[in-house]
Amino acid sequence: MLRMRVPALLVLLFCFRGRAGPSPHFLQQPEDLVVLLGEEARLPCALGAYWGLVQWTKSGLALGGQRDLPGWSRYWISGNAANGQHDLHIRPVELEDEASYECQATQAGLRSRPAQLHVLVPPEAPQVLGGPSVSLVAGVPANLTCRSRGDARPTPELLWFRDGVLLDGATFHQTLLKEGTPGSVESTLTLTPFSHDDGATFVCRARSQALPTGRDTAITLSLQYPPEVTLSASPHTVQEGEKVIFLCQATAQPPVTGYRWAKGGSPVLGARGPRLEVVADASFLTEPVSCEVSNAVGSANRSTALDVLFGPILQAKPEPVSVDVGEDASFSCAWRGNPLPRVTWTRRGGAQVLGSGATLRLPSVGPEDAGDYVCRAEAGLSGLRGGAAEARLTVNVSIPAPPVVTALHSAPAFLRGPARLQCLVFASPAPDAVVWSWDEGFLEAGSQGRFLVETFPAPESRGGLGPGLISVLHISGTQESDFSRSFNCSARNRLGEGGAQASLGRRDLLPTVRIVAGVAAATTTLLMVITGVALCCWRHSKASASFSEQKNLMRIPGSSDGSSSRGPEEEETGSREDRGPIVHTDHSDLVLEEEGTLETKDPTNGYYKVRGVSVSLSLGEAPGGGLFLPPPSPLGPPGTPTFYDFNPHLGMVPPCRLYRARAGYLTTPHPRAFTSYIKPTSFGPPDLAPGTPPFPYAAFPTPSHPRLQTHV
Repeated sequence: MLRMRVPALLVLLFCFRGRAGPSPHFLQQPEDLVVLLGEEARLPCALGAYWGLVQWTKSGLALGGQRDLPGWSRYWISGNAANGQHDLHIRPVELEDEASYECQATQAGLRSRPAQLHVLVPPEAPQVLGGPSVSLVAGVPANLTCRSRGDARPTPELLWFRDGVLLDGATFHQTLLKEGTPGSVESTLTLTPFSHDDGATFVCRARSQALPTGRDTAITLSLQYPPEVTLSASPHTVQEGEKVIFLCQATAQPPVTGYRWAKGGSPVLGARGPRLEVVADASFLTEPVSCEVSNAVGSANRSTALDVLFGPILQAKPEPVSVDVGEDASFSCAWRGNPLPRVTWTRRGGAQVLGSGATLRLPSVGPEDAGDYVCRAEAGLSGLRGGAAEARLTVNVSIPAPPVVTALHSAPAFLRGPARLQCLVFASPAPDAVVWSWDEGFLEAGSQGRFLVETFPAPESRGGLGPGLISVLHISGTQESDFSRSFNCSARNRLGEGGAQASLGRRDLLPTVRIVAGVAAATTTLLMVITGVALCCWRHSKASASFSEQKNLMRIPGSSDGSSSRGPEEEETGSREDRGPIVHTDHSDLVLEEEGTLETKDPTNGYYKVRGVSVSLSLGEAPGGGLFLPPPSPLGPPGTPTFYDFNPHLGMVPPCRLYRARAGYLTTPHPRAFTSYIKPTSFGPPDLAPGTPPFPYAAFPTPSHPRLQTHV
């Protein structure tokens, strides 16, 4: 019963008081509040005409009616309750405090509007990947990445600055957690750094509502870049022959690892380091000097050309000119120099300037214009030497005619040996070219494979055709096809063309069988001769003891030895002529008679009757006494062996007896005729004097040899 009366009394009291004064109401209601994490939040609440119980709710949960709010250590209610002030305080604010709060007058049944408490988390200082010093390569695009943690509320904005200036072009990226809440955020700045960006400072700023001023993180660029080269020359303008110093300076990161010098694209051997010292010449004007510097990142090259002062240098000399009477003639020459030289034309031995410039033109020349013309270059700077070049003008007074080509005789050649073909060319005017052609090719001058062409002036000219030319085609290592093909020698001038064919003769070696047979026959003959001589000498040596020493003496004509003793018979002659020294012999079958002749005794005592013997010696007595020697061969140089026909001697056995040399020839050839052969160095025809036969040795007299007759 008592419990049922209490509410009724309260209602009556409320009705009574309502009639007596104003009803309870809110003087101040809480508003939405944004507060930083860790700070204090205050939600105001004021009531009028109410002195009952007041409480706060958090997202519908009652916090309690006591002022200190037991169980909520960070929460409390402040204000003068008598005046209706009931403010809710939260300190420090945490993320879990973010909720909807209401102030309620429980006894009056009043509820304030909900107030939303927002807790802000300021961003921390962002992180730049690779910082605080980011290493990049100059000229290579790169990305700078700035990252902020995802627990900041609200999500921060990432900005890039350089030297206080906001940079555009950054891209923004945000990651979400599985619960859908924002995760970390990133901002990427793309840039292409250059060497001047080395040491530059970039700032990444994380800014949000919780921290409008933001928080900054600065990084410094550390660039790696290839060398930046500066090349200088001292002095830059120099005369030829003076010294010049090149200095190659470079800045690089990482440091320089090497230097390389070049001139005109070709390396300068031995050049190391940043300094190069040279002696200047004309080539430095057109061939610049370059310096290449390298490091781990790359290399850079710089070049410079010197201003070299030098005198005239001939680039193209004037060529000889041959024209007919009445035609125009022109010469050209080219000079280079720094400064450019002055070019003039004169005749040799004359001082009159005929023209200036690179070309001299002579119209309608005559015989008097023939001669040498001088192209002279004078240096454009004092102290420099000039230069000169000459060319000859030939004025043809002969009758103009096309070339006349004659193939000259050429010596036969061995297979796989050297060969030579020649042709003689006469033309007026001189031929423009002389060309050798064959099956698979042609050649005008120089070499091509096994072939080489040379051209020489002819020693004499042909009447009315002017001077001639001899063109020689050399063949190295002849082949079978060279002996069967034809070689054509042709020449041309402005009046026409002429040609002649030449073929190569073949010279074969003796067959092997013939050589072996000849050697065998010669060996057999030699053995027979040696055997016969030995038997003959052995027989006659037995009878030598029965003769006196005077009879064993003989004189060889042609000797000049006056100290030799004379025989008794020769002293009686009283002749003033020196008949030569006395020679001792062991042959007893020789008898010296008064007439000076030799009488042969018959060693067989009549069994063999020797009718007579007459033998010629190859070393004879010259008309004035002395020894006769054949003249030297005109086919070779001095010292070349003389050709001689020894066939008459090969079939004859030399006798053992000695005879007087009055016949003029020995029966055996001179030994040097076989051992002094010299291989000729040229295969061309010999130069013979007029009237000389092709083979001069054919005119030599062939010695006669009477046959040795014996009768049994």
